[in-house]
Amino acid sequence: MRCARWFNGGCRSPRPIESLPTMRPTRPTRPSESPASERPASLAPAPRPAASALLAGIHPVREALRAERALDKVLIAKGSAGPRIQEIVDLCRTLQVPVRFEPREALDRATKGVTHQGVVAFGAAHKYVDLHTVARDAHLLVVLDGVEDPHNLGAIVRTAHAAGANAIVVGERRSAPLTETVSRAAAGALEYLPVARVTNISRALEELKQAGFWIYGLDERGDSAYDKVDFAKRTVLVLGAEGGGLHENVKKHCDLLLRIPMVGPVSSLNVSVAAGIVLFEWRKRRSRTET
Repeated sequence: MRCARWFNGGCRSPRPIESLPTMRPTRPTRPSESPASERPASLAPAPRPAASALLAGIHPVREALRAERALDKVLIAKGSAGPRIQEIVDLCRTLQVPVRFEPREALDRATKGVTHQGVVAFGAAHKYVDLHTVARDAHLLVVLDGVEDPHNLGAIVRTAHAAGANAIVVGERRSAPLTETVSRAAAGALEYLPVARVTNISRALEELKQAGFWIYGLDERGDSAYDKVDFAKRTVLVLGAEGGGLHENVKKHCDLLLRIPMVGPVSSLNVSVAAGIVLFEWRKRRSRTET
């Protein structure tokens, strides 16, 4: 895990928090609003994902139905009962999604042994979105630099959605695809939080700067503690991969490197845990400005 092995903060001198909104020596002053016509055209067209996908488990299937995601059919194990199963059946009837009751062994074969709680759905795969589209009105984007573990990706999606992020951004390489494992780890949040995929993370960060965002990277040697920073109105939080942290080139494109103060000999956290800590600090500070 690498979220917790933060940047090597020596690549830039720390900036006082009070100067953060006023000047940037390395690029022109950011406009308060960035019209769509001024945004770079190179903000990532989304690659095409696989044509179909499988969802396993009560929560992922229920949230897919609630989000009115296109599903081909839903399988329910014979003998399954309870209010949550009934809710899924009712949603299928409302949305005219075919429901079939099958022996549990049939669901086991369909999921290849993955835990399914007696509910499996088949439908279109999750599609990546265009970064230009989600960035237009966003106030918080979470960029993942090399997070390859699907459980970590799903957990970050779940936490980012709960904290109020507008989208997740991943790279084409060194990133977990949007599989059923990610969907289950996200506990339904993947139905509501879009994921954009870009060719080059560093280039995307520079383009987001031009669109009015400030870039905060998380690194164990960061310049400032995460809870001592006044986040900008438009924020990008960058998290590194498991084991190695942010790539050096990605660090250079961050405006400020943040650290999570640690006590004890272990100096790192799981990337999804670190994401939750900083995301809800951002949420707390934003809530104060909104009241």
